[in-house]
Amino acid sequence: MAQNHAPSTTLPLIFMIYGLACLLLGAVWLVAEPELVTSYHYRPHTVAAAHLLILGFILSVVMGSVYQLVPVALETKLFSEKLVCWHAAFHLVGVTLMVPMFAVWDMKQVGHAGSFIYFGMLFFVYNLARTLGRVAKPNVIAAFVVAALLWLFLTMTAGLMLAANKFWPFLPPNPIGLMHAHAHLGVVGIFVMLIVGVSLKLIPMFALSELQSEARAWWILILINGGLAWLVSAIVAQLPVAAAVCGGLIGLGLVIYGVEVVAILRARKRRTLDWGLVMFLTAVTLLAPTALCGGLILEWSEEPTAWTMQLESVYALLGLFGVVIFAILGMLYKILPFLVWFRSYSPHIGRAQIPALADLYSARLQAVGFWLYLMALVVVCVGTLESNALISRLGAILWLVSVGVFAVNAGLILRHWWFPQMSPFPSAKPEVNAI
Repeated sequence: MAQNHAPSTTLPLIFMIYGLACLLLGAVWLVAEPELVTSYHYRPHTVAAAHLLILGFILSVVMGSVYQLVPVALETKLFSEKLVCWHAAFHLVGVTLMVPMFAVWDMKQVGHAGSFIYFGMLFFVYNLARTLGRVAKPNVIAAFVVAALLWLFLTMTAGLMLAANKFWPFLPPNPIGLMHAHAHLGVVGIFVMLIVGVSLKLIPMFALSELQSEARAWWILILINGGLAWLVSAIVAQLPVAAAVCGGLIGLGLVIYGVEVVAILRARKRRTLDWGLVMFLTAVTLLAPTALCGGLILEWSEEPTAWTMQLESVYALLGLFGVVIFAILGMLYKILPFLVWFRSYSPHIGRAQIPALADLYSARLQAVGFWLYLMALVVVCVGTLESNALISRLGAILWLVSVGVFAVNAGLILRHWWFPQMSPFPSAKPEVNAI
């Protein structure tokens, strides 16, 4: 069975619980300081909050999920669980130190903290590379993971180079372009790559379907990777036309991905989609307005105004909040219950009455959190575009409540980790003969 390939469930949960704590902190921070999105994004607190969410929440949860899902998806054993422990230690210390150092703009300490995250990343990449080396028959899903690992290495290396460049200038004198290139390397190369690639395995698994066209999957991989490689170069070289063409290649890859997802869903045996999958699919749909926003920025890049600068912030919000974080929360509703259920109840199958996966959390809370999240995203984007702190704070409050709803559901799930709820099978009642 695929579950036999999974590592200890404790290891992924270390990353996931830390990531959820960072997400809650980020939501509180945005309520307290809506200027994070209403002011121009190249400022210490905004950069610090972005790294709290990107490294603290997104990367932590993605890494924890990859440790659990890649061995299952590729039907192989994780190379080393001991390396996961070392990675967790370096990553958690590095992120915890880096965020406050960004907030006070102490780039020397940012570099030191980044070194911890970087060494942890090396453990991660090495561990996954050795794990992928065990795959008997490499496939397109493995290729997506390999590509994401490569972009992860390049993104982390670029981050350290940007920090070092503050003291020993050796990069092109284009700090905004370099920052934008670094952001696209991370968001598209790591997170979108993994979301797209791994979902081609997970959506069929959760919807009781199968991949409909492996050829389409390979074209998705080629177009996104090829477009991103040239897009980063075009951003650094300040070539908006070339950047638009490269962005179009990425967009074409995402359109083909959408076609494949629709084909998978049409072939599914499970007709009703649960809220976790609905959240994920909604996040994927939000790739369209995100790409449109990016195209508008490129169209108007030669004549920047205060409005177009805020449009850049909306673009970042749609990409991070609308696509990546929303997709991760949707998949966590699938992954987290399974991790807890597998640890607490799988040894007792057939020996006791145990809850089903859906009994570990509240579907009603899922629905409430879903609609609150969408409302928050719309309100925050409007407040950002108008540079209105009051509207942005209102959206931030809605987002905090939405994240809080998810945290409550996560607490309900984790309760089964510490306090399993099982009961013995009812004993057969003796027959009573009529007199």
